[in-house]
Amino acid sequence: MAGWLLSLCFALLFSLCNASRTPALDGFLKNGNFEQAPKQEQLNKTVIVGKYSLPGWEIEGLVELVSGGPQPGGFYFPIPRGAHAVRLGNEASISQNVDVKPGLVYSITFGATRTCAQDEVLRISVPGQSTDISIQTLYSTDGGDTMAIAFKAKDKTVRLTFHNLGVQEDPTCGPMLDAIAIKELPPLTYTPGNLVKNSGFETGPHTFKNYSTGVLLPPHKQDTISPLPGWIIESLKPVKFIDKKHFSVPSGLFAVEMVAGRESAIAQVIRTVPNKLYTLSFTVGDAKNNCHGSMMVEAFAGKQTLKVPYVSQGKGGFKTASFKFQATSARTRITFYSAYYHTKLDDFGHMCGPVLDDVKVLPVS
Repeated sequence: MAGWLLSLCFALLFSLCNASRTPALDGFLKNGNFEQAPKQEQLNKTVIVGKYSLPGWEIEGLVELVSGGPQPGGFYFPIPRGAHAVRLGNEASISQNVDVKPGLVYSITFGATRTCAQDEVLRISVPGQSTDISIQTLYSTDGGDTMAIAFKAKDKTVRLTFHNLGVQEDPTCGPMLDAIAIKELPPLTYTPGNLVKNSGFETGPHTFKNYSTGVLLPPHKQDTISPLPGWIIESLKPVKFIDKKHFSVPSGLFAVEMVAGRESAIAQVIRTVPNKLYTLSFTVGDAKNNCHGSMMVEAFAGKQTLKVPYVSQGKGGFKTASFKFQATSARTRITFYSAYYHTKLDDFGHMCGPVLDDVKVLPVS
């Protein structure tokens, strides 16, 4: 009898401990793909009427529910992920409260495109932090641009807001959002012997499973907390986070595509011992996305540089390069960028570039 009671107590304790553990967030926000539409009486043609009429969201200003295909005025809206999206008019916004864990870092992945010819700026904000993203430059021509930003949670609940800052002559002009997801980013760990954190880019933002043109990661000046932990996007333009399901990835499940030539650079500051020799190795390839031509990745570490040429047929493939450098201080910056600009062979409006993966810095014994 006593043994049976003891077993029951252990079982109850185990179930209570498991119940208290909330799983890491990784997926769509509530109605993050906007497939739950407002009721018909809450729509004036495409305009959503009522602050709480869009399920899961609170809206301010002129917000439209749009469907893919031909639009009034001769426009055509491609909506790659599902049937519906929302368009934010002049100074309009959508907001949602999200339960998080204080102190942890979260990335927000969202599909966005501009719908008019003007420069459009989207502000993504949580309490204490805001990021302004220009969506004037499109990196894919099918409306499939996906971006990611990151923030550190300060409370158990954060209010996430997407706000169109612009005021255009046509009040309905503004950025279109068609998918929004969140991911909890785990604390970084080192691979034994390797001084580079997140060396294979395996920790990064949420990637959409059914559709992907990669995830654009904005420059550090726009996003002070990187959605690619351990790495700094220190260029004028973004780099692209790509997944194995939709691209050719040299190692593991993820890699980085350098899509904006010399304006697309990525760096990390590592701990080193002054005057000690190290070996920096990395993999260069192409994403099997019809990005073709003579590519060149330049790597910098200490006072050493290496140019690695790679001739891409756009069909996948990679090569590994390495060089030795001597540390000059207790901190050494390693930097990579693409020397040339590239576009896809079958779509000259689609920017692309070489793939970087599997970065290692090992002490020379």
